[in-house]
Amino acid sequence: MRIAHSKLTAQGQISVPAEVRRRLGLGPGAVLEWEEQGGKVTVRRAGLYSSEDIHRALFRKQPPRQTLEQLKAGLKRYVKKRRARS
Repeated sequence: MRIAHSKLTAQGQISVPAEVRRRLGLGPGAVLEWEEQGGKVTVRRAGLYSSEDIHRALFRKQPPRQTLEQLKAGLKRYVKKRRARS
């Protein structure tokens, strides 16, 4: 079943149709795999999970929002603790 079609440019580039991007969950920077098997070429999203998917799975609960000053203070405490001599 055909979902969409693309046109090849002189530079060998194609545009991935919006419907295909939506179905595969593709966004900017997504990597596609091309596989040839039995005279047919299959294109699919590389890898099972994006870094965003993994982050959501590891950190299900959103951390509380912090101001820039709070983030800087936290980094300062962390670096100070890491550099403290035992």
